[in-house]
Amino acid sequence: MRRISTALFALAAMVLAPGATVFAADGSASVANPSAWDGIRKDAFGTREILDGAGKISLEAPKRAEDAATVPISVTMPAGFGGDVKALTLVVDQNPSPVVATFKFGDAAGSGERMLATRVRIDQYSDVRAIAETNDGKLYMTSVFVKASGGCSAPASKDAEVAAKEMGKMRVKTAAGKAGDGSELAQVMLKHPNTSGMAMDQITHAYPPARFIEKLTVSTAGKMIFSMEGGISISEDPNFRFTYKGNPADEMDVQAEDSIGTQFKGHSTGQS
Repeated sequence: MRRISTALFALAAMVLAPGATVFAADGSASVANPSAWDGIRKDAFGTREILDGAGKISLEAPKRAEDAATVPISVTMPAGFGGDVKALTLVVDQNPSPVVATFKFGDAAGSGERMLATRVRIDQYSDVRAIAETNDGKLYMTSVFVKASGGCSAPASKDAEVAAKEMGKMRVKTAAGKAGDGSELAQVMLKHPNTSGMAMDQITHAYPPARFIEKLTVSTAGKMIFSMEGGISISEDPNFRFTYKGNPADEMDVQAEDSIGTQFKGHSTGQS
């Protein structure tokens, strides 16, 4: 059984339950379900203690998203802590599939400052969370509140035929010395509709079934940087920026698989 995929969809009914009106720190009202996180936490982490990640995890996201279907988020962890992190889970409390993705780090992730950025869908005003697990099994969390709505049901940005032709095209970029702290910076861009199953086709008025990147592994010089298990909350055309330890001149390999089993491969041939 695929644990992350199960969590992604098993939680949908719970998150869509009627919510209550709560107030953000600035006093503005938003519709949210304050009990959503309790259920998500239990399903994803059981009864494990989750410690305050202040000073250990920096999570950046816009307070009000320009486009709810492509909300940029970035997680940064300082060298003294980031190098000890073995996994990172992203959660959007109010999404139909709240567990966005879990990233597991390998040897090539390095021991310096660790950064990972991507784009996510946000369905309604929600807390967005980053939960890091260290090598000793401890969990640390930080969160931000993002005002956005309709991201999971937003129509695709391109025609279905065009998306099908482009599917699987991949660009992998490395940039020497851009990250600092002895780490390098890289980016993986994959063409894939990452269909949520909730967006209506504007021409046929049908709802294309969910089809999304479920697994992704990034390696350099034969060593894993990270692997990911994700779902529908990752935006169309998945995009990941990240730090790693390695030589930008070495080939970086990417292997991905979507939820219907189609596999995709890409690689860099050195610094770009």
